[in-house]
Amino acid sequence: MNIVEVEKIGSVVSRQGFGRSIHVVTKLLTPCVGDIVAVRALSESVTYGNLELPSGRLAKIVTGDVLLGALGKRRALKGFVGEVPNTIQAGDRLHLLNMGGVIGVCKGHHSSFSDAIEVEVEGVACDAEGNILNIGDGALPAAESLAKSAPLVVIAGTCMNSGKTVAATEIIKQAANAGLRVAGAKLSGIACLRDTLHMQDNGAFVTASFLDCGLPSTVDHDDLATVAKSILNHLNSFEPELIVVELGDGIVGGYSVDVVLKDGEIRDAISSFVFCASDYVGVVGGAAVLGDLGIKIDVVAGSVTDSQMGEDYITEHYGFPAGNARRNGKRLFDLVHSRSREVVAAK
Repeated sequence: MNIVEVEKIGSVVSRQGFGRSIHVVTKLLTPCVGDIVAVRALSESVTYGNLELPSGRLAKIVTGDVLLGALGKRRALKGFVGEVPNTIQAGDRLHLLNMGGVIGVCKGHHSSFSDAIEVEVEGVACDAEGNILNIGDGALPAAESLAKSAPLVVIAGTCMNSGKTVAATEIIKQAANAGLRVAGAKLSGIACLRDTLHMQDNGAFVTASFLDCGLPSTVDHDDLATVAKSILNHLNSFEPELIVVELGDGIVGGYSVDVVLKDGEIRDAISSFVFCASDYVGVVGGAAVLGDLGIKIDVVAGSVTDSQMGEDYITEHYGFPAGNARRNGKRLFDLVHSRSREVVAAK
C-alpha cells in the first residue's frame, strides 16, 4: 500500500467524503465498475477540461493534477465513449470520460470534442487494511418493488441535449411556485451532480440519483429498474406531493432507459410522461418506440418547441399537447399537472 495526496476530487465520489490523503494499492487484476482510483492528469482540454467537485463547483484540470475518480463506462452520442479496463496498475494510461470524474479507456468521441484528457494511474483506493473502495459501498440498496408513490412526472427524450434537463427544472420550479412539495430524481445517465443541483436550485426540497445507488453510470445496467425503485422509494420516504424524474440520455441507446420504462410498477406510477425532441421526426420516432413499450406521450417539450411554429405543428399534425420550458414554463407545467390530476383522479 501507498499513500497518495490528491489535489482535486471528482463529484462521482462525493458520497464517500474523502480527504486529501488516500491509501492505494498499485495493482488490481479484476477492477470493477465504481472502484475508486487516483490518477495524474497528463494533458489538458479546451473543450472538456473541468472537473466537477463534490460541492458542484467546476475546477480546471491542469497537467500534473492528481485527481480522484471512479472507474466507469460511457456511451455518449455527443461526447466520449469508454470502458472499464480489464486490469489496472500504477503507470497505466486511462482517460477522463466525464466532468464528474468517471475514469476509463476512451474508445472514441464526438467530432466536436478534442481528445479526452489522458491520465496516469497512481493507484486504486483502499482502506487501511487494503480492502478496495467502491462508490457502491454504503449506497442505497436495490429495491425489488415500488412502494406507494407520489405521482411521477417522467421526462425522457430522443438523446442527450434534447431539452430534458431544462424541462425538468422548469416543471420543478413551477410546481414549487404552486406550493407543491416536489422532489427530483435522475434515473439514468453518467454521474454528475449538476442536474440534481439544478433541481434543488429550482425548488426541489429533496433529490436523488443513480449515484446514490453506487453507479458511476447506467451503461449496460440490465437491472436498472430495481435501482430506479430504490431511488423512488427513498424520495417517497420524505412524503413529496410530486416527483419529477429525468431519464438521462435517450429512450434508445446504451444507458438502459428502456429497462426502466419496461417495468410495470414504474409505468403504473407515471402520472404524466413528457417527451423531449429536437425535430418532428424525433417526435414520430419517439412515439413509435414508446408505444411499443406501452407508454403514451402526454406532453411534447424540448428544442422542437423552441418556436411557436414547432409547438403548433406538433399539436395540429400529431395530436400531442406541446409546451416549451424556455418561452412559457407555466403553461408547460399546467399541461403536465392537469394530466397528472386526471390520472390520479382516475386511480
